[in-house]
Amino acid sequence: MALVELHDIRKTYRVGDQEIAALDGITLSIDAGEFLAIIGPSGSGKSTLMHLLGCLDSPTSGSLVIDGVDVSRASSNQLAAMRNAKIGFVFQSFNLLPKFDVLRNVELPMVYAGVPAKVRRERAMAAIERVDLLHRVHNTPLQLSGGQCQRVAIARAIVNDPKIVFADEPTGNLDSHTGEAILTLFRELAESGRTIVIVTHDNGIAARLPRRIEMRDGRIRVGVEAAVSATTPLISPAHPGEEAGA
Repeated sequence: MALVELHDIRKTYRVGDQEIAALDGITLSIDAGEFLAIIGPSGSGKSTLMHLLGCLDSPTSGSLVIDGVDVSRASSNQLAAMRNAKIGFVFQSFNLLPKFDVLRNVELPMVYAGVPAKVRRERAMAAIERVDLLHRVHNTPLQLSGGQCQRVAIARAIVNDPKIVFADEPTGNLDSHTGEAILTLFRELAESGRTIVIVTHDNGIAARLPRRIEMRDGRIRVGVEAAVSATTPLISPAHPGEEAGA
């Protein structure tokens, strides 16, 4: 069942007297529980696509439906409500507050959502346990390694039990061994039913995932799918080649 559906999505920006097409007719569906990569070079449109999928921006035209709700023309308040209820984000630079310990960093999304303090602590501790950091719960980010900081960021992203998690270059600041551990954690989250979308320029990472969506010049490159290795479990059935603007 499709969790996310896009039909003929276009996004344009005006720079001076020029109109720039960042996305040029994207038609795409993402199923619940998928583990996939959006890949492409700088300027390909992958970051713009993530912003739309993550309800950080709205398309110029076309239809975008997330979990049965059409957010194509949603107001900023409606987009914020969708983000809080359905979406988690993990960033390459972690975006943790350096003066807060692990517990307070993970609690933060629930503070904005108005969750009572006792419930916040229970949920945060469960998320921290999920990423195997209970022994670091009272450390600040400056006392953690890069991999541990990324685990905190993942715990923060899943603490509100979102249906979809977007990770923007989540292994970009990590060594290969730590990056592999983070990808394994994302795979486990997908196996538990969450949809995981990794946005990357790294072909090596994308090739490890069950599905790859390759962007070029604001469109989806037709017929590109990940070659799944024998060590990479297939989270969901492979999709046929994506159609650009079809």
